[in-house]
Amino acid sequence: MNPIDTRMVELMTQLAPLEGYNLSALDDIRFLRSNRPLTRTPVLYEPGVVILCQGRKRGYLGDNVYLYDARHYLVVSVPVPFTMETDASEAEPMLAVYMRLDMPLASELMLQVDETLGPSAAPPKGMYASPMDDLLQISTLRFLEVMTRPGDAQILGPALVREIYYRILTGEQGGTLRAALARQGHFGKVTRAIRKIHSCYQQRLDVESLAQEASMSVPSFHLHFRSVTDASPMQYLKSTRLHQARLLMLRNAMPASTAAFTVGYESASQFSREFKRFFGRTPQAEIEWMKATYALPAPVGVSAYVSSH
Repeated sequence: MNPIDTRMVELMTQLAPLEGYNLSALDDIRFLRSNRPLTRTPVLYEPGVVILCQGRKRGYLGDNVYLYDARHYLVVSVPVPFTMETDASEAEPMLAVYMRLDMPLASELMLQVDETLGPSAAPPKGMYASPMDDLLQISTLRFLEVMTRPGDAQILGPALVREIYYRILTGEQGGTLRAALARQGHFGKVTRAIRKIHSCYQQRLDVESLAQEASMSVPSFHLHFRSVTDASPMQYLKSTRLHQARLLMLRNAMPASTAAFTVGYESASQFSREFKRFFGRTPQAEIEWMKATYALPAPVGVSAYVSSH
């Protein structure tokens, strides 16, 4: 391990002393620690960036595998349901920075970068892993140094977050994120439907209304929605409802039947069947497992989107 890697692990050990998500002086920043390996589990990350300083995660979306570790970071531009596993141990815990994507800031920088480099010709993606280059690693190190000092964190932290965004937008795959932020073409249309799902998942939604939201025909909408999320619109809606229900049960101690109706299910028994099929456990067993596995506060994602692990 080189000196920069060693120092980043030292700083993250301070910033994430507890297993699970550790709060920071900045609302959109969390520091994550995991002392144990986790086998594949369904997750739904809200848009953000995950930078690992130690340990390894793998995300599985369709036939694609996304590795993110001390040499690769993960970018999520739209909520994408996938499965994830973690390599970690007590001796070498997984240590990560989670940055919820500040859309106004990212979009402002995207426009500035486009003015300098020209609009991106890269295809937009809902999620990608990219190599950590030297410039981004140094920016991240400086950010971690500042975040260990509460006074500095509040005043200097936002400027360093901006610097990290800039490094990502101008990095090896920065064009992919810039294209996603531009919300053009079919990707932009599908994004509108995804926003509709996350803001109205409690309501009756069907493919026809979502296709109309995207200004696409139903066959075209099906095709392009799957290309972005690797799921059909109805599978995606179900995933969103189940993740939201799990969050309600975890954070609010809500009974499964109440959570089911809150997220739009009309049948508690159907909810329980689909929940067990999706997560591999009954609602009660899943919440007990999460409480035993993750330290509170619960993971980030309590607003429009869910980030479960």
